[in-house]
Amino acid sequence: VVVAGSALAWRAFDQGVFSAGSGAAYEPWKNWQADDSLRPLRLVRAAILASNPHNSQPWRFQVTDDAIDVYADTGRNIGAIDPFLREMTMGIGCALENLLIAAANEGYAAEGSLLPDPGNPAHAAHILLSPGSRISSPLYDAIPLRHTNRGPYEPGRSVPADVLDGLAALGADLPGTKVIWFSTPEARARIGELIVAATEAIVADRQQSADSAKWFRTSWQQLQALRDGITLDAQSLPPFINAAAKILPPLSQESADQAWLQATRERHVATAAAFGLIAVPNARDNAMRIRGGRLWQRMHLWVTAKGLAVQPLNQMSERADREQQLGLDPRFGTALKELVADANSQALMPFRIGYPTVAAGPSPRRELKAVLIEP
Repeated sequence: VVVAGSALAWRAFDQGVFSAGSGAAYEPWKNWQADDSLRPLRLVRAAILASNPHNSQPWRFQVTDDAIDVYADTGRNIGAIDPFLREMTMGIGCALENLLIAAANEGYAAEGSLLPDPGNPAHAAHILLSPGSRISSPLYDAIPLRHTNRGPYEPGRSVPADVLDGLAALGADLPGTKVIWFSTPEARARIGELIVAATEAIVADRQQSADSAKWFRTSWQQLQALRDGITLDAQSLPPFINAAAKILPPLSQESADQAWLQATRERHVATAAAFGLIAVPNARDNAMRIRGGRLWQRMHLWVTAKGLAVQPLNQMSERADREQQLGLDPRFGTALKELVADANSQALMPFRIGYPTVAAGPSPRRELKAVLIEP
C-alpha cells in the first residue's frame, strides 16, 4: 500500500496535477507587461496571448523602434484540420488585434497595412508606430484574463439580445465582417446537430483525427518543453476528473476522439446559450480572414470583461474545407451556406456563447524570443 501510494503521489507530481497554470510555459501570461529595452516588444508580449487554432501559435514578429511586421509561421499549421489555412490566418488576426489594443494603451498611433508584400503571403501585416495619445480600454485589461472556456455553460440562462447585438457591432470598423446569431431553441437545435455531425465526420477521417491529435500534450514535461498545444488543464474539467485524467495512462486516439465527441454533444452543444457565426464576403481571402480573426479576438476580450464565455466550434468549417480538398460531396459546405442565408457572405467560424459555470484555465505559450525574427 505504501509503495502504491508513493507511486501514485509521484505520478501526480510528475504530471503536474498540483501545478496547473505554473512553470515556464505559463510565464508569458504573468510577465506580459514586463519592461523591455525595445519598448514595442511589450506589444508582442500582448499579441502572443491571443486566441489561435489548437494553440499552435502560428506567428512570428519582426520588431524595430517604430514598426512591427507580423508573419504567419506556416510550419505550425494543423494539417488536414485546416487544409487552406483559414484558421491559421484568423489566428494571425487575433494576435494583430491584441497588438493594436496594446499599442493604443502604450501611447502609440498605429498605422497598419495588411498583406504588404504580394510576393510573400506569409507577411500578414506591417504596423508603423508613431507617438500618440494613450487610450486605455477594458479590452486591454482583459488580455491576460481571456481563455477559451470549454466547460459547461449555465443551462437555461439566455444571453440578452442587446448583448448579442452589441457584440456584433464591435466589428463596425472591420469591412465585410458580420456575426449571425442562432439563439432560438429551434435555431440552436439545428446548428447543434450539425456541429455534432461534423465532429463525427472528423473522428471518422483518420487523417483529420491524427493531425488534430498531434497537438494534444499528454505529459507535463512535453507541455513545458513545447509550450504549445491542447492540454487537459484547458478543458475546464471538474478538478477530480482532470486529476484522474493526468494520473492515468494517456487515452488511445480512438478513445480520445470519443471523449471529444461526447464533450461536444453533452457539454459544448447542450449548454450553449446561443451559437454565432462569423461571416465575410470571401472566406478564402486572407485579408478578410485576418479581419474576422480581429473581430473574434475583440469579441472574446469583450465577453471576458463582461463575465461571459465563448468557444470556437470550428468542426463544420473544418469539414467543409476537407470536403473541398478531397472533392467530396459538400454536405457541410452546403449546410454552412444555408445557415448564412446570404449569397454575399460566406461562413468563417461558428462558435458558442453563454455564462460559464467553471473558470477557464490558461494554455501554455512560447516565450518571446521564440517568436521574434531578427531585423
